[in-house]
Amino acid sequence: MAANTGSTFKDRRDASQAARQAMLERFKSRPSADDPTVQARQAELIAIAEARDVRTAERKAAKAAELAAQEAARKAAEEAAAAEARAKAVELRAQQKAARDAAYAARKARKKR
Repeated sequence: MAANTGSTFKDRRDASQAARQAMLERFKSRPSADDPTVQARQAELIAIAEARDVRTAERKAAKAAELAAQEAARKAAEEAAAAEARAKAVELRAQQKAARDAAYAARKARKKR
């Protein structure tokens, strides 16, 4: 507990009343909503908020475009890899068929002898 500073109840009550009165005076001295400076400040804050919203929308659009470009590049790479795999499979089947045909021809040649 705070040490007794020699103030009486009346002193504390008067200080509290003075603080309340000062707070009330500060509140009353504030400009009203009709004041041109308040309206100018409000318009400035609205303009700032709208500009921030525009910048946010631009960033989102740029990010969406970047993601779309990345997705398109990924799909193109996947399609290229799939086409390459199909080409390798076709080439392998052709090699296997050529090997089978060569083996068949060799067997036929041995039988004819």
